[in-house]
Amino acid sequence: MDTRNWTEVTEFLLLGLSDRPEMQPLIFGVILSMYLVAVTGNTMLIIVASTDSKLQTPMYFLLRKLSLVDVLLTTVVVPQMLVHTVTGLKTIPFKNCIVQLFFFMAIGSMEGHLLAAMAYDRYVAICKPLQYYAIVTRSLCLRIALTSWVVVSLNSLLYSVLAARLTFCGNQVTHFFCDITPLLKLSCTRPVLNEMLIFTEGAAIILSPFFFIIASYVRIGVAIARLHSVAALKKAMSTCSSHILVVLLLYGSLIRMYQKPSSSYDLDQDRQVAVFYTVVTPMLNPLIYSLRNQEVKDALWRLLKKIQNVYVSGDFQPDPQSRRPQHHIS
Repeated sequence: MDTRNWTEVTEFLLLGLSDRPEMQPLIFGVILSMYLVAVTGNTMLIIVASTDSKLQTPMYFLLRKLSLVDVLLTTVVVPQMLVHTVTGLKTIPFKNCIVQLFFFMAIGSMEGHLLAAMAYDRYVAICKPLQYYAIVTRSLCLRIALTSWVVVSLNSLLYSVLAARLTFCGNQVTHFFCDITPLLKLSCTRPVLNEMLIFTEGAAIILSPFFFIIASYVRIGVAIARLHSVAALKKAMSTCSSHILVVLLLYGSLIRMYQKPSSSYDLDQDRQVAVFYTVVTPMLNPLIYSLRNQEVKDALWRLLKKIQNVYVSGDFQPDPQSRRPQHHIS
């Protein structure tokens, strides 16, 4: 390839979900609605799990962290996408693109690690119930969370540095945010090192939590099978069903998106998959845990009753003194 045609890229043009102008209002309305539901639902779940005394367990500590990660993940991507859709100005500076790539990859990888920690929590709760509070402590959950943040941050930093060192033949990114695969597609030469990292180190970071989750549930299944109890099976399913559904939603899209070479990258199809794990999954997670978890539903009901009682008792009525006109001295 003729290196004389290479130019330094100072900004990228994010083409978004569609190039059709008539589709932009619909895209804006749908994505904004899902984003607001995702942020509101996850924020409510964080508040409920933080304030209710019956939810102060390691499981709900991890659930709060998962909800926070969902809020951060969708916020890294969606607001910029909405601004680009409204204004039609879809450029992003090169440095901003790399920064977005770093945070997206770190936060997205963190979600898998939290789900793995939650799977371990369910394994201990079902298979070693008498030792649960001795094994799964708040301190252990905090160490797991901190260690996971360090691991995913270092991994994301490596990808971001390698992406920043690529030579690009163009600046039109057929995507709605800066992701590693569409950036590799713009490289003037085949980024062999980057692709090797995706299939080795990247696969380890993304898939090792998934395999850990599978191993945890295999051990749960074996333990339940030994009991020959339908009641134990129903209890385990009610305890784990929400977590299993969230795992399937996340890893189904991630594996579909990243575990393939950039040469087979389908631009339109993978943009749709990206919408699923950056907007749809964060929106569905709090709904799944709220609608399929009786403890969360009871805690939410108690919180709403508490808020209603506060307003009925008049504790939130404004002070009459505050209604008096304020005289400012100029």
